[in-house]
Amino acid sequence: MSIITWLNNNIIWDMPMLILMIGTGTYLTFITNGVIFTRFGTVMKYTLRTIFKRYNYQEKGTITPFQAVSTALAATVGTGNIVGVAVAIQVGGPGAIFWMWISALIGMVTKYAEVTLAVAYRHRNNKNEIVGGPMYYITKGIGSKTLAYLFCIFGFLASYGIGNMVQANSLAGGLESVFSIPTWITGIVLAILVGLVIIGGIGRIARVAEILVPLMAVLYMSGAVVALIVNASNIPAAFMSIIRDAFTGTAAVGGFAGSTSMYATRIGIARGVFTNEAGLGSAPIAHAAAHTDHPARQGLWGAFEVFFDTLIMCTVTALVILSSRLWTDPNLDGNIISSLAFENAFKGGSYIVSIGLVLFAFATIIAWYYYAEKCVEFLFGTKGIIPFRISFAGVVFVGCVSKLELVWELADLLNGMMAIPNLIALIALSGVVRKLTKDFFNDPDRKRLKNENFSKYIIIKKK
Repeated sequence: MSIITWLNNNIIWDMPMLILMIGTGTYLTFITNGVIFTRFGTVMKYTLRTIFKRYNYQEKGTITPFQAVSTALAATVGTGNIVGVAVAIQVGGPGAIFWMWISALIGMVTKYAEVTLAVAYRHRNNKNEIVGGPMYYITKGIGSKTLAYLFCIFGFLASYGIGNMVQANSLAGGLESVFSIPTWITGIVLAILVGLVIIGGIGRIARVAEILVPLMAVLYMSGAVVALIVNASNIPAAFMSIIRDAFTGTAAVGGFAGSTSMYATRIGIARGVFTNEAGLGSAPIAHAAAHTDHPARQGLWGAFEVFFDTLIMCTVTALVILSSRLWTDPNLDGNIISSLAFENAFKGGSYIVSIGLVLFAFATIIAWYYYAEKCVEFLFGTKGIIPFRISFAGVVFVGCVSKLELVWELADLLNGMMAIPNLIALIALSGVVRKLTKDFFNDPDRKRLKNENFSKYIIIKKK
């Protein structure tokens, strides 16, 4: 076992880090009086019900709130929601899904907090663009350039792996297996497409994400609904197994070797964090560029992002898999269980999964490019963007034609390392989160303050 694998299995994606993440989210829930749950109707009112509503905010961002959440979802919705759920069930049993739900509920608060802080501490760079994210609230909020630099270094390096090569590899492999397209052809075309999108900056990336995310969500969810209708008689038993096995573990059944409740807990929480990225600090970089009149209002989109990503999409995937009963077959790899579950339900179901993975992978690549670009800008200034842009597009081709076992391991390690400085900052700035939360929820419609200058709620300065 390599040192990278050992670090991932025993520290970064094991109980020490998971306890830190869950502990941080629990603390933030306490600090904010659980307002994300007690005022959940308000969260939905200002997110889901306003997706296509346009506001004339006094504080202008670069993109709309929906474009921001689409960009963030583009980076998180993908292999974790399809392959990750299948793997969690196969190794941890149905009970792992329950603990995935728990991690998502806590993650809603964590992402709400980090997005709120990202907007509160954003500013304009020397190109007059609005930028923000953990590196800025770490620097301006707790005054630690060291932690900010570490976050950016981990984020910048992770983008080549988890945000680029492994996504490109999954996309190329999917097209080769389903449509027999050679990986080198996919590599050339994909590198060109990625280059054309990222050269337009956050504006073009957000516009593409705004189209891709709803499209791929509707496509995938439609197929899942059909599969669930076909297997409707098995759904009650699937739900019962999730609840029961979360506390008792899963006995050996079929080809499944069985698992303990503790193991199901660890797998479920780890996969939940992996799929929604709550606490990693990546999504706030996109949210920081959004139009809004208050940091906490955009924070609601962060909570919605986790809700949709894990509690909706992952749950639907889990029910399709469990109701198909394929997860107990020891001869099936976790990477193909979801596809087979869809195909068993209706002819052509595997194509929906494959096309969905292709769209998810492309969306993830362009979204992670933006995260990394802001990390590069923080480390090297805007002069570092063009060289990074060229190298990022080039690495797309490499990812399509390479074997990436080590890259997966390294990407997981770097991705997890991003969380450490971010979680430290969230705890240190919890008082700011509490103050902004109280201010917003006292008057979410901003009726009382409609004639006031909102800049006193937004920390946004020119360099």
